[in-house]
Amino acid sequence: MIGAIAGDIIGSVYEFRQIKSKKFPLFKAACHFTDDSVLTVAVAKAILTDGDYRKAVLDFGRRCPDAGYGGSFIGWLSSDDPKPYNSWGNGAAMRVSPVGFAFETIDDVLREAALTAEFTHNHPEGIKGAQATALAVFLARTAEDKDTIRAEIAARFGYDLGRTVDMIRPSYSFDESCQGSVPEAIIAFLDSTSYEDAIRNAVSLGGDSDTLACITGGIAEAFYGSVSLEIRHKVGEILIPDLWRITESFCAKYAT
Repeated sequence: MIGAIAGDIIGSVYEFRQIKSKKFPLFKAACHFTDDSVLTVAVAKAILTDGDYRKAVLDFGRRCPDAGYGGSFIGWLSSDDPKPYNSWGNGAAMRVSPVGFAFETIDDVLREAALTAEFTHNHPEGIKGAQATALAVFLARTAEDKDTIRAEIAARFGYDLGRTVDMIRPSYSFDESCQGSVPEAIIAFLDSTSYEDAIRNAVSLGGDSDTLACITGGIAEAFYGSVSLEIRHKVGEILIPDLWRITESFCAKYAT
């Protein structure tokens, strides 16, 4: 999970200043956590406690109101009785990585991933994006090789994972949909040699950089192992104390 949060923080400064290169400082002075981290921690909190994802997302979203949420989600947060709004946006995929670390069967991962999405992102593409991301984390964590991960995700969800980062990068642009960003984030992992290389791949696509790197980062951490102490310490410095405490608790319980 901490790999997803680190990806969000690293990609935060490129969200609206896209780059098409893997050569950039991993952490810049302006790096910050965004809604991706806040809601990832919310999902982790629900897993650690009562399993009520909707309540946790409402709670953490309202506690951190300036994290950079999209307009529809802001409306959901401010409603007296928030309802799903049929979104296919990648907000469903950015927050789901804890599910892939915490649950032990494919059926459980797919069920819980849908539950983390459907109270806001109840469009089939939103739910699919969350399930594909969580399953990729699970398969990476359970020692599956990359060819198996690629084949399983492509077969289940119909994503084109036969491309490479170099093929995608020249024409790719900002895309907040699950269908236009989740496959690319998974490819950024599949086409990598290390956690850091995966994050650099994701950011270098020049799209929704914080979310791409958040999705990629969770999968890469599951596959390559815990992030470096340097990255872990940097995340601890940038997150507010409440978010960091929950992150540490989740990582301790699920060995992420």
